[in-house]
Amino acid sequence: MRLLLVRHPRPEVDPGLCYGRSDVVADSAELLRVCATLPAGLPTWSSPLQRCASLARGLDPAQLRFDTRLAEMDFGAWEMRSWDDIPRAEVDAWSDDLLHYRPGGGESVLDVARRVAAFRADLSREGHAEALIICHAGTIRLLRALHTGLPLEAAALEAARTPHRIGYGEMLVLGD
Repeated sequence: MRLLLVRHPRPEVDPGLCYGRSDVVADSAELLRVCATLPAGLPTWSSPLQRCASLARGLDPAQLRFDTRLAEMDFGAWEMRSWDDIPRAEVDAWSDDLLHYRPGGGESVLDVARRVAAFRADLSREGHAEALIICHAGTIRLLRALHTGLPLEAAALEAARTPHRIGYGEMLVLGD
């Protein structure tokens, strides 16, 4: 199966904020620009968070499904806080245990990997030749790591350790 993974457009948040699972809107001009670049007629799945959902709604509604398993990581009490205001000891604790630590009391990377892997397994069972997925950088990194065939925990660590280089509105293609 060929997957076209699209990161949502730039969200309307101040730079340096941890916004993970927070339901923030995307820049409207960016929404229009990115939507114009997306292929039409493909089965499409989207995170239900506004910054993804607004983009997805610009596509064929008959082909569109929202799936909460595609949402970004929940950073709990860290959400909508400046990264600079999060105590260094908490960030270090996460860095020391990327797989199991729950930043801000939210989700661990392994929690997110489990739900993303379950989504991927369900999608594979549906047997589509190609699918468009509108989601978040963390979700894309997990889907890419899972696509390599790594076991779940190894894929989660790979995704967590991979430097973030996925631009807003950028598309990554997995498969043939």
